[in-house]
Amino acid sequence: MPKLFSYCIPHDTGAAPNPFWGTCTLVICKPAIRRAAQVGDWVVGTGSVNSPIGDIGGRLVYAMKVTAVMTMQEYDDYTRRKLRGKIPRWNSSDYRLPVGDSIYDFSKNPPSLRKSVHGIENRSRDLRGRNALISKHFFYFGDQPVKLPHRLKPLSHRGQGHRSKSNEPFFLEFVRWIHSLGYRPNSVLGRPQRAMLSDETDKDGLEMSPRSMNPVTAIGKRSQIRSTHLLSVNWCEAARRGKPGHDMLKCTLSED
Repeated sequence: MPKLFSYCIPHDTGAAPNPFWGTCTLVICKPAIRRAAQVGDWVVGTGSVNSPIGDIGGRLVYAMKVTAVMTMQEYDDYTRRKLRGKIPRWNSSDYRLPVGDSIYDFSKNPPSLRKSVHGIENRSRDLRGRNALISKHFFYFGDQPVKLPHRLKPLSHRGQGHRSKSNEPFFLEFVRWIHSLGYRPNSVLGRPQRAMLSDETDKDGLEMSPRSMNPVTAIGKRSQIRSTHLLSVNWCEAARRGKPGHDMLKCTLSED
């Protein structure tokens, strides 16, 4: 039976997972999950009580069904040929490009680190994961996390590490629930809780500090997890109806 991995995302920045360009990928961070997950498994990221947008414990930030597994070297080659948006371009004004997750250049031995959201101190942990998880069937909520029903609250993981074996009783129920929400698969339904941009502001007026590696969160006060200016209920409803939406930014730099 497929597995259901769940973990807590302390900092959602759009890099891990990276939900852009029609493909959700988990290539950096979470090495234990990346080594273990296989095609058909689900990976679920839940919110942190100390997230940049407040206490979102017990809420779903993203869910991806693994549709392909590559080695990190194969992923590097794949992104060069077919998915160049995943290769980070640190100074780009397109907010999706600085957080590209194809951050290791395997044309060199040992692989070199591209300028990206990770530094040399992350190298050992990243490469220890060996694999890149690919999904063409995902739901990314970002700063609009969805509250888990009470019966699925055990999926919500706190702290480092992840859950999988203890999630076995919830696998089928989770899959039914996520699809019952009515969202079209491959949907990006919110912005990352923290965003990185090469410009000082983006079109929504958010102030960013990209070069510091510590993005300035400019979310503003919210009523619980309600966005004030990044996302509207109407936009979510458009996604429910299957209309294409904005390809927004999301990621997590979490420990395994």
